[in-house]
Amino acid sequence: MDVVCLDLEGVLVPEIWIAFSKESGIPELSRTTRDEPDYDKLMKFRLDILAREGMGLSDIEKTISRIDPLPGARDFLDKLRTRTQVIIISDTFTQFAKPLMEKLGWPTLFCNSLVVGEDGMITDYKMRCKNSKKTTVEHLQAMGFDTIAAGDSYNDLAMIEISKAGFLFRTTDELRNAHPEYPAFEEYDEFYKAIEGALEG
Repeated sequence: MDVVCLDLEGVLVPEIWIAFSKESGIPELSRTTRDEPDYDKLMKFRLDILAREGMGLSDIEKTISRIDPLPGARDFLDKLRTRTQVIIISDTFTQFAKPLMEKLGWPTLFCNSLVVGEDGMITDYKMRCKNSKKTTVEHLQAMGFDTIAAGDSYNDLAMIEISKAGFLFRTTDELRNAHPEYPAFEEYDEFYKAIEGALEG
């Protein structure tokens, strides 16, 4: 049995931190896993900036409330879910994801959580498990699933590498050139056809 494992930000919805960076006027927060492969380093960098600027969860939630799925993402996901099981495996957080999942039709999401103080300030974060994307895919495979994985960033490579088929979607030129072994797509129609081919292969 197959299961498709998709990244969330950059694949189905815009990057939350980039959107918040623009609205808050803090350019440093536009840095994502496309730029920094070390997720712990990236998150500590983000939390230090939020603390410095006195911004908390509610500030980010206001931005998220205005984010819609990427054009065509909902139709792509709905179509794919009629074909096979789909799990979104993301390094985002439950506190960020709920309004986005509603707009995507409540797909299954595995992600992490934030530690938020009574004052609404984000003090820490809890990863669901170590190397969460790779670990999740490994456990799905241990349960008898064949996995097909896709994402756009460095932190997606581990789950792509160990899956029976892997794809890059709307990634950077740097990542595409560094990993020509993974087909890279820009449009949902061709992306769907590639996944469908992997399911039939």
